[in-house]
Amino acid sequence: MTDIVDELKWRGLFAQSTDEDALRKALADGPVTFYCGYDPTAASLHVGHLVQVLTMRRLQQAGLRPLALVGGATGQIGDPRPTAERTLNDPETVARWVTRLRSQIEPFLSFEGENAAVMVNNLDWTAGLSAIEFLRDIGKHFRVNKMLTKESIARRLESDEGISYTEFSYQLLQSMDFLELYRRYGCTLQQGGSDQWGNLTAGLDLIHRLEPGAEVHALATPLMTKADGTKFGKSEGGAVWLDASMTTPYAFYQFWLNVDDRDISRYMRILSFRTPAELEELEKVTEERPQARTAQRALAEELTTLVHGADQCAAVVAASKALFGQGDLGELDEATLGAALSEVPHARVAELGPLVDLLVEAGLAPSKSGARRTVKEGGAYVNNVKAVDGEAAPAREELLHGRWLVLRRGKKNLAAIEVTAG
Repeated sequence: MTDIVDELKWRGLFAQSTDEDALRKALADGPVTFYCGYDPTAASLHVGHLVQVLTMRRLQQAGLRPLALVGGATGQIGDPRPTAERTLNDPETVARWVTRLRSQIEPFLSFEGENAAVMVNNLDWTAGLSAIEFLRDIGKHFRVNKMLTKESIARRLESDEGISYTEFSYQLLQSMDFLELYRRYGCTLQQGGSDQWGNLTAGLDLIHRLEPGAEVHALATPLMTKADGTKFGKSEGGAVWLDASMTTPYAFYQFWLNVDDRDISRYMRILSFRTPAELEELEKVTEERPQARTAQRALAEELTTLVHGADQCAAVVAASKALFGQGDLGELDEATLGAALSEVPHARVAELGPLVDLLVEAGLAPSKSGARRTVKEGGAYVNNVKAVDGEAAPAREELLHGRWLVLRRGKKNLAAIEVTAG
């Protein structure tokens, strides 16, 4: 596909634009500088942000020049949520988070060549701006009645919580970002999620008011949802973060491996950099043999490699296989094994007792009699070795890294025992 707009549409990444024909012409005439913004309202991006980060990467590969904005100013306020006011973070915390988010975004972009990416921070043009200057130069050009039509604002006004002037003013700050980037870098396209459409078009309106004749555009990607109606990017434990200290690479990999069959085709098109032909083949395999989870495995490996690197991906793949008897548990390093076992049911004990007791403790058997039956039928495994005596206690020498036993009932039911005392 030579036309990036056509590719975005095929991949399900094109929700709407201000003027598609004008955007196509601008892209054809090129080169186009675009930007996407990320607010540091947490210490890490999560997988919901991947849609925008990877779309930036895709647009750069198509020849556009990306400006990645991490909002040191807007991050101190936060885009209004539909339910309640945000908890404001102090400037020092936001500054630390700016640095962390920049380090997460930078590996996805190229900072060399004719369309080299640039990292920008809106604190650069707001820190020295007085309230009077902001109201005169920016606020003057906004109409409150139009701002009230934004969905998140309208919803908050109808709630008991209401909305503060601080969050209500967020739209002005984001609009000023587009104006400043237009003036400083010749940026003519803003990219964002469809939930940001009101903010995107407000920026266009501001530029048109202050820069007559300017040709600027907005492009929105659709919000990703799950087939079951729950929010994309959430697991049972909460958000799936890109920071390895907040969501382990193993848990990150498992999130994608467990994607619903109803969602995997859509997620592959949006997030994968495989060719359309490769994706269509994976879709066909998934339809014919869904139990193999071939597409989920392919996406999990691709995204884990992109976010955490090839070495970490190889480690978690090895751990995933070893836990289910397809590899040597003893070859897994302590950090990877610990991260993997944190994702399965586990029990902590002060000392090792009979295996039947451990199976019950770990939740793999409802009772000692049930545990004995599992062992007798050959369905109990300790560190991938079939157990033959349920009344015997595993030896301390069997502990992996001196801490863990991996218990398995049958092929798929896993649990861990962690020995907490010497």
